[in-house]
Amino acid sequence: MIRRMMRSGVVAAVAALAMVPAVAFADSCPHPASGRYSAQQDTATRATHAYGRVVTPNDARLNVRSGPDTAYRVVGTVRAGRVRALACKTDGGPVRGNHRWYRLTHHRGFVSAHYVHAFRAVPWCRVLGN
Repeated sequence: MIRRMMRSGVVAAVAALAMVPAVAFADSCPHPASGRYSAQQDTATRATHAYGRVVTPNDARLNVRSGPDTAYRVVGTVRAGRVRALACKTDGGPVRGNHRWYRLTHHRGFVSAHYVHAFRAVPWCRVLGN
């Protein structure tokens, strides 16, 4: 009797886990498998930065700007679908009603949070523009 209850409990747990889509687990992972990372990144860098995936309409490139506003000059671009390290977040000029901007770790520029899906919480920048 007890064995049958234990076995049916295990079967029920496995069935419940099978119903949860794998996407739910993939979105919560800070390092998704489909992203590309530099082999030179050390473990300390990965542990201290959040990551985010660029999501733009029509797979357009996202402008990287020298400051947190569309008035700042463009210093680079990032392709849609790319995963980038996010150093910190700050408030800036609005992009489609969103005032949040992320500072990229390696580009030393800012991207609008409207077009970046962060995988975990991003810390606030200490000084605006740094």
